[in-house]
Amino acid sequence: MAARLSDLLGGHRIVTGLLANLLSSICIVFINKWIYVHYGFPNMTLTLVHFVVTWLGLYLCQKMDIFCPKSLQPSKILLLALSFCGFVVFTNLSLQNNTIGTYQLAKAMTTPVIIAIQTGYYKKTFSTKIKLTMIPITLGVILNSYYDVKFNFLGMVFATLGVFVTSLYQVWVGAKQHELQVNSMQLLYYQAPMSSAFLLTLVPFFEPLTGDGGIFGPWSFAALGMVLLSGVVAFLVNLSIYWIIGNTSAVTYNMFGHFKFCITLLGGYMLFQDPLSLNQGLGIVCTLLGILSYTHFKLTEQEEGKSKLVQRP
Repeated sequence: MAARLSDLLGGHRIVTGLLANLLSSICIVFINKWIYVHYGFPNMTLTLVHFVVTWLGLYLCQKMDIFCPKSLQPSKILLLALSFCGFVVFTNLSLQNNTIGTYQLAKAMTTPVIIAIQTGYYKKTFSTKIKLTMIPITLGVILNSYYDVKFNFLGMVFATLGVFVTSLYQVWVGAKQHELQVNSMQLLYYQAPMSSAFLLTLVPFFEPLTGDGGIFGPWSFAALGMVLLSGVVAFLVNLSIYWIIGNTSAVTYNMFGHFKFCITLLGGYMLFQDPLSLNQGLGIVCTLLGILSYTHFKLTEQEEGKSKLVQRP
């Protein structure tokens, strides 16, 4: 009975974490879109603000005894912090040099690359059923972005690097939590300021420092207020990402990312009357079927694993 109650509470915690990530992710998309459209605030600088606010939020949390910081050697999380910077830079460059459709198609490749990394390097095994769920998901993304896919050499280089570094980053987020025996807050507390420092050195190479649209440009109080609000929501997004990966896996988080993509398309169609073609509708159905299949097979495997443990003498 106690074991069943523990499983139930654990399941509710995971659902709560997924919902927190879903709501905060949707909010930050609309807030950031507003900031870009109405104020033209530089993208990478906004990401830097996100991580600085995330660290300040975690600093306040540890002062309020919400979590206890654990002393970590900087060398242990150096690659994690660097991979985050690479993930931000290459995905931004991919978006700048590719169409939205090509960008989304490349992004969908993150899940199979994560499986390849975990299989090849971490010797983690995935059943054939789990691997086959990649087919309808990838097909769904292709159908969603079919008419907007255009390839060019530079764009493909940035997209490939973006997918590889993003996959490494997400794998390491989970691996480091287990390796260093820390929770999501403890790891993010050390990684956020280190990533901020690295991003600070990169920003001047990609974005102007002064003048209109510059980092130190004449921003209004309204613009700065929206940037601060974006940082607060980003704190919730970053924390929920680390929590989800630490308590499930990088693959599960990516599956949830595909689900959020479908929800965003459907939400735009229902709330804002955004056009939705037949291909996109079929793509959403394919993607959701793939996600449902993955969830079903994953839960079945977990139940079988528990049954084997119970049956052992």
